[in-house]
Amino acid sequence: MPKLDLTRVPVKTGSIYPEPYASMMAGRSSLRLGEAGGLTQFGANLVTLEPGAVSSLRHWHLNEDEFVMVIEGECIMMQDEGEVPMRVGDCAAFPAGSTDGHCFVNRSGKVAKFLVVGTKAKAEVATYSDVDLQIHIGEGKARFTYKDGTDWTGPR
Repeated sequence: MPKLDLTRVPVKTGSIYPEPYASMMAGRSSLRLGEAGGLTQFGANLVTLEPGAVSSLRHWHLNEDEFVMVIEGECIMMQDEGEVPMRVGDCAAFPAGSTDGHCFVNRSGKVAKFLVVGTKAKAEVATYSDVDLQIHIGEGKARFTYKDGTDWTGPR
């Protein structure tokens, strides 16, 4: 595969989260580098957080490993044990099944960027630590439920 031309990789904005969570992701965008390169076994995404933006709801993965490395600016990694400042070169790893929910917040006045690499399980469940929400992914489809497995119809 030739070198990826980042200027030709589509910028992904928005979120597949249901409201009210989708609008909370304003200021976050990503380049799906792995997808652009034709990778199928793992994903590699370059995530950009504008000042004040959050990467996602705090979450953990049942079946997928996830690795993050900050490459520009700084942000705060939010996890069960609290807040951890993340600067250029800092890395974090989240093994599949570890229930330590995480996300990243840019509280600085400058853009922050980080690389996320993760496995692509055939079936995945991500649990959102701070809200009653899970996403079930399989066969190219995503389905949101409450943590008890019932279909999600809105915050309760």
